[in-house]
Amino acid sequence: MMTIDHHGPVPPYQQICEQIAARIEAGELTVGARLPSVRGLAEELGVAPGTVAKAYTELEIAGLVAAHGRSGTRVAAGGDATRALAATAADDFAQRVRRLGIGTEELLRIVRSSVERL
Repeated sequence: MMTIDHHGPVPPYQQICEQIAARIEAGELTVGARLPSVRGLAEELGVAPGTVAKAYTELEIAGLVAAHGRSGTRVAAGGDATRALAATAADDFAQRVRRLGIGTEELLRIVRSSVERL
């Protein structure tokens, strides 16, 4: 069962990506498993269908799922869920930081500093 924190700092589509990726990595969702329909999952989670569609698109770009038209979206063969999830989070972070006007070198310094503090 997935849940969404509507008041947290992580966008709902990213929460969906993270939870599905975690379920794939844990083996709860196996290759070929059909994901809920966009509308069905949106209703279940209390989000807009576009939010779920964006999450599914991100997961497809990461190679974790494949859309099969009317047959639905299914877990794809292959793909590293952890790396895909990290790449999605990194893309979101980089886009936010770029909007603040921070350049590549400063962005990398910020990330290194953050990782070293962990």
